[in-house]
Amino acid sequence: MKILIVEDDKFIGESIKDYFEISGNKVDYFSNPKKALENIYPSHYDIFLFDVNMEGMNGFELYKELKRYADVPVIFITAYSDVEHLEDAFNLGAADYIKKPFELKELELRMKKLLFKKTNYIEVNDDYKFDLKKLKLFYKDKEVELTNNEKYILELLFQNMGQIVDTETIKDYIWEDKAVCDNTLRTQVKKLRSKLEINFIKNVRGSGYKIEK
Repeated sequence: MKILIVEDDKFIGESIKDYFEISGNKVDYFSNPKKALENIYPSHYDIFLFDVNMEGMNGFELYKELKRYADVPVIFITAYSDVEHLEDAFNLGAADYIKKPFELKELELRMKKLLFKKTNYIEVNDDYKFDLKKLKLFYKDKEVELTNNEKYILELLFQNMGQIVDTETIKDYIWEDKAVCDNTLRTQVKKLRSKLEINFIKNVRGSGYKIEK
């Protein structure tokens, strides 16, 4: 994907740029929002990452200007924690909102979830496909009955298809702040696999799980 980052904290901006470029993404980074406006074509991007509090033009104003020319989803990055700024972001049309400090992996997961939602189905093979909007798995066009946790496991693995998702990330995604042991996750995955005619969930010992492309 192609990403536009506008963040006046150069350490944060360059860290995000380096992280996503390592994964093979194309990234343009500007620390000055007005310079970004002068040098980009909005429609060339898949996603915007804009800091809210910047000098000269804040992230909300920048997005308001760019959305006149292209319908590109934006995630706002901010140190603000009040509800008013959150409300302003979503009223403007924000796809998501992330508060500093944050882990780059968390930002990556949010972006993948957002972009994958644009596509209804991801096919594993000729028999299986997963609907990312409705979180439904189909085997030869027949829906597979899943629990909510099983749906969330598949959602996360499909969002990161071809990559290993570590066990801690999966546990945090499904159970959030609850303390859950690895055995609980293994049990959940085992039950999910028992519902598959063809097992496409690979266990990477000592690391986590993945779905091969």
